Amino acid sequence: MPHALTTCTFCGVGCGLYLETVDNRIVGAYPSVSHPTNAGRICVRGWHGHEIASSPDRLKTPLVRKDNKLQEVGWEEAFALVASRLREIRERYGPDGLAFLNSPRCSNEEAYLLQKFARTVIGTNNVHHGTGVYCNNSINVLLEMLGVAASTNSISELAESEVILLDGVDVARRMPTIGGALLRARLKGAKLIVVGTRRHRLAENADLFLQIRPNTEAMLYGGLAKVIVDRGLADTAFIKAHCRNYGAFLQQIHQYDLLESAEACDVSAELIEEAAITYAKAKSAALLFSSSMQERTRNIIQAVVNLVLLTGNLGKQGAGLFALTEQNNLQGVCDMGMLPDRLPGYRPVNDDRARAELEAVWKAKIPAAPGIGSRTILANLQPGKIKGLWLCRYDPAGSALFDVTDSLGQFEFIVVQHIFLTETARQYAHVVLPTTAYGEERVSFTSTERRIQLAEQVVQPPPGLTPTWEQLTRFARLLGANWNYDSAADVMEEIRDAVPFYSGASHENLAREYGRQWPCTNDHPLGTRFLFAKPESHQAFKFVPVAKPEAVASVSEIYPLTLVCGSSLYYWNQNVLVRHSETLRREYGILLTDYPHGFVEVNPQDAQALEIRDGDQIRICGQAGSGVSTARVTTEVRKGTVFVPYFERELERKILGGQGGSAALVPVRLEKEVA
Repeated sequence: MPHALTTCTFCGVGCGLYLETVDNRIVGAYPSVSHPTNAGRICVRGWHGHEIASSPDRLKTPLVRKDNKLQEVGWEEAFALVASRLREIRERYGPDGLAFLNSPRCSNEEAYLLQKFARTVIGTNNVHHGTGVYCNNSINVLLEMLGVAASTNSISELAESEVILLDGVDVARRMPTIGGALLRARLKGAKLIVVGTRRHRLAENADLFLQIRPNTEAMLYGGLAKVIVDRGLADTAFIKAHCRNYGAFLQQIHQYDLLESAEACDVSAELIEEAAITYAKAKSAALLFSSSMQERTRNIIQAVVNLVLLTGNLGKQGAGLFALTEQNNLQGVCDMGMLPDRLPGYRPVNDDRARAELEAVWKAKIPAAPGIGSRTILANLQPGKIKGLWLCRYDPAGSALFDVTDSLGQFEFIVVQHIFLTETARQYAHVVLPTTAYGEERVSFTSTERRIQLAEQVVQPPPGLTPTWEQLTRFARLLGANWNYDSAADVMEEIRDAVPFYSGASHENLAREYGRQWPCTNDHPLGTRFLFAKPESHQAFKFVPVAKPEAVASVSEIYPLTLVCGSSLYYWNQNVLVRHSETLRREYGILLTDYPHGFVEVNPQDAQALEIRDGDQIRICGQAGSGVSTARVTTEVRKGTVFVPYFERELERKILGGQGGSAALVPVRLEKEVA
């Protein structure tokens, strides 16, 4: 039974695994024991993700909407229609009448070509990835404060950490391989500090668990920093040598008070003080947060980075900042330039020199005005601005945190590239172009630890199907561009010229060992395990003062509980790929077998006070409206909060009076429904 080493493409961990094939079918998978990231371990998605490629629901023929119905057509007709409509919209409304969004699941090669197609063939910077619908994307914060938008260290280094601080994200559920690494690190002696509103597996095993009130993270991190400064535990030598703006930060941090932070967060001052001292005194402390959680706003991420700088935890093994990318290639698609204001390599699109350098590579002009992002487009914040939409492996109707009906319904033309008939394609697409699946093409992905790896081709795609990068090449030619890529390896050769820190990342180099971590340059072809080991510029890092937040909106006797709409939990059961794997659909749907009509989560103490039992029908009442759901009574949520999973969009809209997708905390009360 033939088998080939490849990369799992489900989440951002980038585990190494082997795929087994029989008669041009992928029939099994098992982990690579020697891979530095997962070391012989993979989660249920890694074990069974190969089932997706052989799903009977795979699209194999283009679809075109005729008489309001999607109908199968030939490839030539589909390509001609798309090229014609793109040309027509561009001529009638201008290049900025079109927008191009992709999923963080796209490979580096297809993400790179999609943004190049938009910028040079169409003439617009309206490019973005789907995770951009979250209002807090951390890229600009990390670029401003550290100069690099990525995790600084490697997952394997967590075994060397003396202290690990995990902020918010339930990695045991979201990124199980990293969750396992944290548990093993603790067994080896590392101190584990968990911050968040939810009690999950890592919180249960933490040395210190700071279960704070929702929306008080910035206040907590300000309190932690205040303790470190007052106790004289700041790494002043590191700060003096490598940081700037410390004076402004220090002036602001003196506005914080430990007791005030404790009261705001509803955590004891002693616990906050112990966490601050434990983190600051560690020789190597790692801090992990999710780069795509809606709840982590810009000021919270700034406060997190300030804490890392304050303690000097950069440039050494087992330390650093881990900006976890939960989608498998969020890091890569951003590196490739799927950002409305950043070119490949994170260079500002309005920087004349940056554009000139890239224009020399592309031999084409690039528009100077920043484009429109995915949140603005999909939330319909500029109605009528965009007339045509290109969606590459992205299903906003099935995954967006808010109602996209109005926005998707307004477009004159929508193209969807996907392996399945998604909710977006079914309802809104004018043309659907099927493409290849995992294991059917050789392309690269960049994981959460900056590791650029190849996903190998182990089987041939169904007859007639071509990779997304190849389809984009053909469309560029139809619209007059002279694109000549014969393979994804050819695309990577151009990426090496366009993205300086990928200059050593040829497919040939990536095929050796287990990929390369960027910066992977011609001068350093073996890559970089952890960043800033030798800081090259004096005072390169920047503190950003975070104003002390206003007091969190208080509850009342009428509305004594706080509604939390969660966007980072129970994600995988809604994933379009999971829904087309029999095993994964069963595994991630287990919770919904007990709550088939959905659920909201209530703490046992609150439930007992209201005489609510698990499985009861309850009404959640807010000032703007109310809705009915099933109570899931669990200690995962803290007392005083009601948690609504993000996929309960209709319930959320009812409670918020039709304004779904709000990250704001809303006071509510619960009422037991009488049968």
